[in-house]
Amino acid sequence: ISGGQRRRVTLARGVAARASIMFCDEPTSGLSATDAELCIKALRAIASRLGVLILVVIHQPRIEVAQLFDTLLMLTSNPGRMTYLGPMASVVTYMEACGCPVPEYVNPTDYFLDLTTPGLKLDASEHFVDTFRKTLKPGICEMVGRACGSKGLTIREMLQAMPVARPGKYAAPFTTQFTQLLRRKLAITMRNPLAIGLPLVLPVAMAIIVGTVFLDIAGKGSIKDVISFLFVLMTGLCFGGIQLMPIQIEERGFMKYETSEALYSELASALASFCVDVPLSFIGAAYQALIIFAFSGLDSEYLEEVFFWCMLLFIVYDSFYSVVAAFAEDAQQAQALATPIISIFMLFNGFVVSKTSAPSWLRWIFLFSPNGYVMQAFMERIGPRYPGGDFLLQRLGYVDGENMQGIAIMLCMTALFRVLQLVLLRKLHNVQK
Repeated sequence: ISGGQRRRVTLARGVAARASIMFCDEPTSGLSATDAELCIKALRAIASRLGVLILVVIHQPRIEVAQLFDTLLMLTSNPGRMTYLGPMASVVTYMEACGCPVPEYVNPTDYFLDLTTPGLKLDASEHFVDTFRKTLKPGICEMVGRACGSKGLTIREMLQAMPVARPGKYAAPFTTQFTQLLRRKLAITMRNPLAIGLPLVLPVAMAIIVGTVFLDIAGKGSIKDVISFLFVLMTGLCFGGIQLMPIQIEERGFMKYETSEALYSELASALASFCVDVPLSFIGAAYQALIIFAFSGLDSEYLEEVFFWCMLLFIVYDSFYSVVAAFAEDAQQAQALATPIISIFMLFNGFVVSKTSAPSWLRWIFLFSPNGYVMQAFMERIGPRYPGGDFLLQRLGYVDGENMQGIAIMLCMTALFRVLQLVLLRKLHNVQK
């Protein structure tokens, strides 16, 4: 989009937030003359139709732009002092009364700046400051005094009297926030091939490669080969969502800027992203698990249980990556933070580091290791069908009856990660204005 369109979108955000007062610092800076006029016309429409007070700082506007303003406050420097405060339509007459009529064929606003800028050839700033103090300032002070002496409306009453008053902190109810954010998220995702390709195409490609490596491993391999296969299957699911963290961090920057203007809440944004990103990633992870399972040659009787634990493992790690993306400053830091924790959980899966071989002071990690619960569920179901499987289960320290505990802990971890994600989105990386 063009610079003028981008600037008008910025103004539209102020309207969407139902702001009572808008402060615009050089809104026409960097715009063409035509776009600058369209921008100020949009501000005037907002002021007249919505009853919004708009304060604009502007330099050297063309005459068509200057005539759109109702009131002009003209300042000079060394230090900041007023040289005029009154209706825009009366400023030319005021300048003539001060002995400085606007020359023919000269832009009045350019001429005013030449007169009130110290150091220029036409500098008459001291004259205009003195004239303002003698002529305009007494009337302004009298008007302020009368206003201070009379009881006016409270801030709440003034806001309630506005034609489009904001009902609370946010301009729209939560359902409207969520609906609009979801529509925008869907539109952005559909326009971005990478946002669809990463969670869908990449897992399928990886699944085909891994499946080819472990082709028919269940029929021709030993129990250790099957365990290696299951370990690789879990590893793929663990790292499946890590490539989405850069996208989440980029979207977080836009979200923090917009939430700083009270356009919507962090919860509405997180929920809209969840409803789009998680289903896409879930479908990709499901295809990955099913394809690898099909290549492995395992009996179909194990499919339901293997698929359930794979998807539960994916959900845990997807929520974990969301927390890291909400906390980290950038994508590089996010990967640096996530990798050690993932590595620990992968090591303490009951096979690479078993409950019997782990140091006693580190065995508490198994209580929170999702990989350990998933590997234990796999081995309890598949291990006994292979020679030496029962012995290996006993040697690795797997205990029957912990599946429900594992499900409960993994679901609690998922819920905790999602809550922590929302807290971090609210508290960290706020926009400094």
